[in-house]
Amino acid sequence: MLKPLLNERFVRKAASFLQAACWLAICFFALVTVLACLGRQTFTLRTSTDVYEEAIYAEEDHEWSTRMFTVDSGSDIRVTANSDGGVDLPTHIGLTLMLAAQALPALAGCWLLSRVFANIAQGRIFVEQNARGLLGYGLLQVYASFVLPFVKILFSQLSNLVSGSKITAFSTYTGVDELFPGIVFLVAAYIIHYGITLQDEVDHTL
Repeated sequence: MLKPLLNERFVRKAASFLQAACWLAICFFALVTVLACLGRQTFTLRTSTDVYEEAIYAEEDHEWSTRMFTVDSGSDIRVTANSDGGVDLPTHIGLTLMLAAQALPALAGCWLLSRVFANIAQGRIFVEQNARGLLGYGLLQVYASFVLPFVKILFSQLSNLVSGSKITAFSTYTGVDELFPGIVFLVAAYIIHYGITLQDEVDHTL
């Protein structure tokens, strides 16, 4: 029943579609990063008088119901306002770096996969570029699982050292959701590399 899915014509078309999907994802992560730089990243703002659940740096009026084009980092980030009830620039920079540490590796991973899918669509399977692309994507998944939470904490603490407003990040630990796919891609990279080695040995023998 699954044999038709292994048809070369079907696989090439699927690879072309996935390549286009990767480029859409690249555009999305790039847009997310730009919005964060422009101060459109949402967070919970705690002032001396109130708590705003969907505040952003770019606006003083934190009424989110009339707002468009904002981005959520996926973590529960809370900011304690400074003595004037506002958010300092170092805090904004820290929030932007926290989101960029998540979005830019994801962008890089999609770019690596797009190159792999492009090769598959052209019938180039056992090539070193595919092995490197799968290896890089697997390592990025491992980074997202283990390193990313500590990078976010580092950026938040550094910004707190020089800012009157303070960042408190909750639920920055992503768990092992990215670890298993990362291991799978690392194994796939080894399989491709091993296949290339065998092919080279056959070519030299002949």
